[in-house]
Amino acid sequence: MSEYGRRALGAQGETVAGRWLHRHGYAVLACNVRTRHGEIDLIARDGLTVVFVEVKTRRAGSRGAIRRDQDPLLGLGTRQRRRLRRLAAEWLAGGSGPRPRARAIRFDVIAVVIDTRGRTRRIEHVQGAF
Repeated sequence: MSEYGRRALGAQGETVAGRWLHRHGYAVLACNVRTRHGEIDLIARDGLTVVFVEVKTRRAGSRGAIRRDQDPLLGLGTRQRRRLRRLAAEWLAGGSGPRPRARAIRFDVIAVVIDTRGRTRRIEHVQGAF
């Protein structure tokens, strides 16, 4: 898959995840937030909790099947978790625009599987993934 194909797939997964969050009562605060150390896919609010969401998207066959080793949830390693925590701390510390008041923060992962026709085959939301 080309770099453009990976980006387009990732963007589609983030759109699907953002809509899923909205349908389930979350307020999506921001998408693709860039900091000097990287990008946060989605930032949402779940009641009084600010949620930093990493979206992992994979392409599946037309029947929605993926190999076990391609499971999107396996794509979030220790290094990436550390990076996301650093990005969240940087975002919460300031920058432009107000930050929501929150009693807690949480790190979630949303796995999205999209088939070769562009249809969403699976969405899995893991709250408090790390």
